[in-house]
Amino acid sequence: MGARRLRLRKGQRPIRRALLTLCAGLALLAPAAAQAETITAARYAEPTSRYAHGIFGDAEEWGALEIDVEGSPETALKTGPVVRRTIRLFRLPITSVFEDIAPRLADVDGDGHPEVIVVETDVNRGASLAIYSASGKMAATPYIGQRNRWLAPVTVADLDGDGLVEIAYIDRPHLAKTLRIWRFESGTLSPVANAKGLTNHRIGDRDIAGGLRTCGATPEMIVANADWTRLIAVTFDGTTLHKRDIGPHKGRSSFRDALSCK
Repeated sequence: MGARRLRLRKGQRPIRRALLTLCAGLALLAPAAAQAETITAARYAEPTSRYAHGIFGDAEEWGALEIDVEGSPETALKTGPVVRRTIRLFRLPITSVFEDIAPRLADVDGDGHPEVIVVETDVNRGASLAIYSASGKMAATPYIGQRNRWLAPVTVADLDGDGLVEIAYIDRPHLAKTLRIWRFESGTLSPVANAKGLTNHRIGDRDIAGGLRTCGATPEMIVANADWTRLIAVTFDGTTLHKRDIGPHKGRSSFRDALSCK
């Protein structure tokens, strides 16, 4: 009986070694397989004059979006994961342009990886705000509805502390002057609040004024009042926007000071 048990254990050793080798190989593969693709940068490309709105004082907009992506879809058992870097190009149809300063990167869906937020304009229906992943457009607000009607982004952040991300922009900063807040949840953008009498851009300005600051416990959006005489801090409590006058507007230095909590 003892001899038979000894022979059985000897026979099992090669099997056990093979299983251990297989498990070690799977352990090497698992981290790389689990690593998702990550957006590391984005920029507009292919300047075009097919939409002559000229909101920034020039005659060119952008026909394409380039997104830099980094990930590990390939593995090598002995050398570890092989990081692959690619550039994804998303070219708009001739009826659309990106009408913006630059793409914005922010984690909108809470997965720990950034998405790209852009202003995408239809030449007949005006601007919308769109979110792109590494695979393409994932959500967007409706177009404003009329040619030569634009929106200017303010910020992308969890403004009310509920764990969901809000996207804020000024709807028609030269006309309607309305701050609108949209919440991203379950792959969809939904409107949650708006306030009139606010702006962040004047026709011909090469940049968009203001942004987000956190000088205390609550994030504040910094914009101008409708006639550009005062700076306004705006907070969002989950349902309502609250405006607070924080001083006179004296050019871009006023915005810089406000955003620096001065």
